[in-house]
Amino acid sequence: MRHAVPFSLIAIMLMAAGVAAQDDFERWAPLKNPFPSTGGGGIMIHDYDPVVANGKCTTNFRAIELNGTVYRNAITFEAVETQGGVLCTNGSWRSLDGAATGTTPFRVFIKGGVKRGSAE
Repeated sequence: MRHAVPFSLIAIMLMAAGVAAQDDFERWAPLKNPFPSTGGGGIMIHDYDPVVANGKCTTNFRAIELNGTVYRNAITFEAVETQGGVLCTNGSWRSLDGAATGTTPFRVFIKGGVKRGSAE
């Protein structure tokens, strides 16, 4: 029983190392315009071009339904320096007319002028 604690600590350390090793942000696909919304429903995201300033990543964008309805939105992410670039994470969006707000699992990695995105 006295070996349970050291083995548990080793297992936790190995799991944490595995999680950190999984995120190689430069392997994410470059952002395309447009791309499918993480919310699904055939909605496409247009004009998504995050800019980093003051510890945040921000951009305005359009979400366009299959029937052509356009929603104008803005998003703000936390900007985290990592792997020689900036990870835009923990995004919160809002409609520009104030009618809706939400969060997104989508993340953006910016390095060397290349912007890459992932919803994982």
